[in-house]
Amino acid sequence: MSLRVLILGINGFIGCNLTKKILAATDWEIYGMDLAAHKLSPYLKNPRLHFILGDMLKDKKWVSEHLKKCDVVLPLVAIANPAIYITQPLRIFELDFEANLEVIKQCVALKKRVIFPSTSEVYGMSPDIKFNEETSPLMQGPIQKERWIYSCCKQLIDRVIYAHGKHHGLPYTLFRPFNWIGPEQDEVNNPQASVRVIPQFICNILHEKDLQLVDGGAQRRCFIYIDDAIEALVKIIENKNGCADSRIFNIGCPTNDASIREIAEKVLALAKQTRYRTQAEKIKIVSTAANQYYGSGYQDMQVRVPDIENAQRYLKWQPTTKLDDALRLTVEYYLNRF
Repeated sequence: MSLRVLILGINGFIGCNLTKKILAATDWEIYGMDLAAHKLSPYLKNPRLHFILGDMLKDKKWVSEHLKKCDVVLPLVAIANPAIYITQPLRIFELDFEANLEVIKQCVALKKRVIFPSTSEVYGMSPDIKFNEETSPLMQGPIQKERWIYSCCKQLIDRVIYAHGKHHGLPYTLFRPFNWIGPEQDEVNNPQASVRVIPQFICNILHEKDLQLVDGGAQRRCFIYIDDAIEALVKIIENKNGCADSRIFNIGCPTNDASIREIAEKVLALAKQTRYRTQAEKIKIVSTAANQYYGSGYQDMQVRVPDIENAQRYLKWQPTTKLDDALRLTVEYYLNRF
């Protein structure tokens, strides 16, 4: 049966790449809303994509009508940027928690299947070597470290969805992205904007600014290329034989583990192989204090490694793109645009 998929926040990094994959590999219908459509421009004429410019906070009637119409709901609207967690924490709460909670409540009333984007940040400063969806403690820092409002909002939504699933029969799946990278992640043409780490490095290269490493860039992350991640997400939506029902999935690549300093070095080396070689050779990698870069509300975790056994077992999924290939594809995508 052809599915009808509702994607709120469809013009974002996950939404646009998911749209591309669905239209290319399935016969599903997509209904989507977002504040902009520039990342969707290659797909807007496809008859299976039904897109509307809109704000889920204001266009609640459209959202409600399409919740009734669709089979699967992906509420992808969120702000996922540490700089904004610190400077505008209440905006994070209002959008990432309150707005999404309204959607979840309607899904409960309608018994609609919801696939919710949790986050690797819910694990916080968990002491586990690998973060497991079922057993790892979720440990955040003190209240005055405002960085944690994002992970707390996501964690509470996770708990609300789980409770509705257990006690009220809400069909759901939670997925936790671990450092997804690739085309269309963030805009890189504004040197004043604060974006996520790899687009930020690329942005600095484009504008001949040194690459700044917060606290020296010793933090380690596991990066996964967007195509691998989207493959897992499509399997979750497809839900063959109920494989994703009432489950939580870490979606990441534990073997693509690197420090932020190593990532900066690799990105800069890749840029030197492009037409930006001359300016890339002028750029330095420098260290900056977290308080100076983000402000006093920042706190970080040193390691974040996903246990992906659930995804391997139930989704029959395995990431295949090596870190160097993922970085090359990402850097080439951005630098070839300008």
